[in-house]
Amino acid sequence: MTVLVTGGCGYIGAHVVHALHEAGEEVIVIDDLSYGKPTRIEGSRLYGADISAPGSDKIIAQILEEHQVDAVIHFAARKQVGESVAKPLWYYQQNVNGMLNVLQGMADAGVKKLVFSSSAATYGVPPVDVVPEDVVPMVPINPYGQTKLFGEWMARACEQAFGIRFCALRYFNVAGCGPVELEDPAILNLIPMLFDRLKQGKAPAIFGDDYPTPDGTCVRDYIHVSDLADAHIAAIKYLGNDEREYDAFNVGTGEGTSVRQIVDEVKKVTGLPFTEEIRERRAGDPPHLIGSPKRINEAMGWHAKYGVEDIVRSGWEAWQANPEHHIDVENWKQTD
Repeated sequence: MTVLVTGGCGYIGAHVVHALHEAGEEVIVIDDLSYGKPTRIEGSRLYGADISAPGSDKIIAQILEEHQVDAVIHFAARKQVGESVAKPLWYYQQNVNGMLNVLQGMADAGVKKLVFSSSAATYGVPPVDVVPEDVVPMVPINPYGQTKLFGEWMARACEQAFGIRFCALRYFNVAGCGPVELEDPAILNLIPMLFDRLKQGKAPAIFGDDYPTPDGTCVRDYIHVSDLADAHIAAIKYLGNDEREYDAFNVGTGEGTSVRQIVDEVKKVTGLPFTEEIRERRAGDPPHLIGSPKRINEAMGWHAKYGVEDIVRSGWEAWQANPEHHIDVENWKQTD
């Protein structure tokens, strides 16, 4: 099987490319390299392109036809909640146009399988503690989440119009690392952001400690990136099932961990005696977001294998293995 991965040089994309290679599949990657590195996908053919640009649908269709691609996994998108609030039109342009071009390219090339990188941000602020896929209304509270929900709607419409088999994986908080060379390079997620502050000798920041949660900080469902990569392999197999019942799945553990608990785990794993800093809430952050994994457990046989300690420890090992990021633990001091 040949799989096209958009955004395959990024953090999650590179882990999925690695998992596909481990499964013996051929992988083609499209990436604009705004965050990713080509060295992360050795063994894959790389095309450098911005899929949100006008005319990209034709480029995508040509690549799909040339390599006789069987399935597409679509990651390429902007993903920062706060940035989406500040730059909503740019997020709509990037993420919605990117999805449109992928779907048009697939329709033109006759490729029928799509796994879409969606998000728990599609739920907004749900009225239940553990969120199932279809019970609560989908009311995203930031432009990033809106673009992901738009993407699901677009793919669902193309399934009806063009016969594209579609599966959306709604990620919760992805963290950790598989092979150390696949370390998260962008420093956009919580754990690498904490490590980066420590590298600078600065206090890691907690954005808001007055949320309606047990310790006042946001509660999230943290999923190891290697578990998430395995979910994509399972999703491609699921799309081969003519009897498939669902097209959207939570990918999480069903367990919540607060930001303060993550900070405490970082203290334990790193051994660094830092003091965190409390800042104002960030715009667009819901207080509590945990996903029920029951559907994906039952329909795909996928189950998360790793917990929060595994996530933090693997992230730290990858951080320390990178000479640019390595922290001298013995001589470390907090300077602010």
